[in-house]
Amino acid sequence: MILTEKPDNLVDHFEIATEKFKNNKLFGTKNKQTGKYEWITYDDVRKRVDNFRAGLAFLNITKDDAVGIIANNRTEWAVAAFATFGLGARFIPMYENEILKIWRYIIKDARIKFLLVSNKKIYDQVRTLKDESDSLEHIFIIEYSGDKSMKYLENIGTKNPVKSIKPDVNDIAALIYTSGTTGDPKGVLLTHGNFVSNARAGFHKYENILNETSRSLSILPWAHSYGQTAELYNWFFTGGSIGFMESVETMAEDLLKVQPTFLIAVPRVFNKIYDGIQAKMNNEGGIKKKLFDMSVNAAKKNREQKGNVGFVTKLKLKIGNKLVFSKIKTKFGGKLIASITASAKMNNEISYFFSDIGLPVYDCYGLSETSPAISMNSPEQNKPGSVGSPLEYVEVRIDRSAVNDLSEDGEIQVKGPNLMVGYHNKPKATKEVFTKDGWLKTGDRGTIDKDGYIFITGRIKEQYKLENGKYVFPAALEEDIRLLPYIENAMVFGDGKPFNVCIVIPDCEVLKKTAETLKIKTEVDKLVHLPIVQEFMSVEIRKTLKDNYGNYEIPKKFIFTNENFTIENGMLTQTLKLKRRVVINKYKEQIEALYKS
Repeated sequence: MILTEKPDNLVDHFEIATEKFKNNKLFGTKNKQTGKYEWITYDDVRKRVDNFRAGLAFLNITKDDAVGIIANNRTEWAVAAFATFGLGARFIPMYENEILKIWRYIIKDARIKFLLVSNKKIYDQVRTLKDESDSLEHIFIIEYSGDKSMKYLENIGTKNPVKSIKPDVNDIAALIYTSGTTGDPKGVLLTHGNFVSNARAGFHKYENILNETSRSLSILPWAHSYGQTAELYNWFFTGGSIGFMESVETMAEDLLKVQPTFLIAVPRVFNKIYDGIQAKMNNEGGIKKKLFDMSVNAAKKNREQKGNVGFVTKLKLKIGNKLVFSKIKTKFGGKLIASITASAKMNNEISYFFSDIGLPVYDCYGLSETSPAISMNSPEQNKPGSVGSPLEYVEVRIDRSAVNDLSEDGEIQVKGPNLMVGYHNKPKATKEVFTKDGWLKTGDRGTIDKDGYIFITGRIKEQYKLENGKYVFPAALEEDIRLLPYIENAMVFGDGKPFNVCIVIPDCEVLKKTAETLKIKTEVDKLVHLPIVQEFMSVEIRKTLKDNYGNYEIPKKFIFTNENFTIENGMLTQTLKLKRRVVINKYKEQIEALYKS
């Protein structure tokens, strides 16, 4: 890869930014005692990186050595990453909320030599891995004191400074391990050029609204390439600041305290917020519900007619902005300008809703293997329903030969400076994912319109064929089912079967209120098992789907359960993608029973 633009590596990128924006706030962390956010500057972080780099060098960490971290997003995560890059070493991030089996696999596969963990609890889980691995020499702890602490190494570094080296554009910067929905995780080898070119290209799409005053609330884990590139590396182009969300449970509170201007998230975040707003309005009813509906309808009409509306609609919109939309914006901190989302496509109805009230959410698309961004919508280039147009220097083509039906779409394939080197220690898997002429096979189905916008139509591996030969893309059905206010989650199945069935997890709080409307009195955890409740939800699901799907696609039978799909029970990946095989195996007997009855 040849990049003509500078910087072309993450070390120069970091050092240029920390010099240019040295007095700007960079990271904000909530003080757990006071509840207030405390901020440190770009220069503060630069000093800690310099010290920790020297501390790693003291332990003989050198070029191409593997440095691992098990921690959530925090200042120390970034310090460890840029210190590692400055020695020409490889950085391997792991999720803090992960099982020991996965940590063990990654530590051995990546041959991690130095491991940094967030706390003593994790240290106690992984300490024995030093005896199991022939590469792991050191384990240090962030929240600790003494000679096993991160601070101890930083103090050593202050006394033994070591200058940073400038990696080559093609040097490996990090291994991002994929979620492992099938088999063991794969270590995606990404170079300095991959990351920098992708962060720069993304910044160019948004440079009219991103600057030194920009602020993000860090929601997505940096252990995944999406959060890492779109937020951490991209922000060094802006000179803006990042506040760390304490937890999912405190997100509403943290939004108010950090007051982000820009959010990097996944559709589920906005889906939950949208569902919450709708449920609250339906619950309150009366004048508040009428005012809300009037405002939303006026905003929708204004969008559809491109602002060419009459006096009455303009008046309704003005009232809505003042009395309704401003209150929703306040819940986001009051300064939010826009957001981007990826991982799955936003539902159009929800996307339009946020755009109409003045909080646009732009769909983007990418993979870990592409660093990750392939295409983006943006304020200047936006086509709702699409996942945007390709980034600069990124080429996209549609290979119709990769699908085995008569559809107009095909597999999305990519070429550009964002393509991974390959999968670590997996030459066969690497060969399989590239075409003979060097294009990456994404595994996603899609089309490109005349203006160059990409539309996702499905996932090749997730599509299946019913017994009648009809193809089904379950993800779209599932997203629409989840939009129902009393549905928390859903999974559709029907591979090789005469019809589709659906596993449904209700939203217990909303379902409780629905039960009150139906005059049903019983405990919340028993509601889902009542035939009248199941029939009600079944009818509502079918009614929701009938206008947008063929009759053969709509589930005929249902399994209702209280157990949600979560990371903890192994049914979701760390990026909240469904592990279909795990779910199918768990409910195998119940699924088979549906086809026999």
